[in-house]
Amino acid sequence: MKRSIGAKTILYPTPVLIVGTYDKEGKPNGMTAAWGGICCSSPPCVTVSLRKATYSYGCIVERKAYTLSIPSERYAKEADYFGMVSGKRENKFEKTGLTPAKSDRVDAPYVKEFPLILECSLIHTLEIGLHTQFVGEIMDVKADEEAIGENGLPDIEKIRPILFAPEARKYYGVGELIGDAFSLGKLV
Repeated sequence: MKRSIGAKTILYPTPVLIVGTYDKEGKPNGMTAAWGGICCSSPPCVTVSLRKATYSYGCIVERKAYTLSIPSERYAKEADYFGMVSGKRENKFEKTGLTPAKSDRVDAPYVKEFPLILECSLIHTLEIGLHTQFVGEIMDVKADEEAIGENGLPDIEKIRPILFAPEARKYYGVGELIGDAFSLGKLV
């Protein structure tokens, strides 16, 4: 029997995303967010939801662009820090020693050291409640050479992204492969 635990922000897995933006003066900023994911395949789009109170919110509205940098497990401390302080008061890149890289496709920076990057042009904004959902068309995906698999695409086992458990407020790594999508079901 299932037990009701109420309406909560629980969905597994929840990605750890670093939202890259420039402010009005062109200063690079990064913010950790977990409310995001793919929302359309054609055109390829991804969403990220932020509170209006965040510094990154104003930067996205101003510049109409953002990047999503996917940190590997190796950068869990830095990714957590990016969500603990405001870019309005601190230069998170300086503090962590990470490098802001200028996107060649959109007006936003990404984290050079992180293995997977999505460069997004803002196409829709939806006021939901406490959060605003930004829908970005993915203009390009960049991956470190070491993160590319045999098929020429990013490999999750090489990227080793961080997963977030919202209610427990904990980070996890990726588990083991259990089978091929659109193939396992053929065995039923």
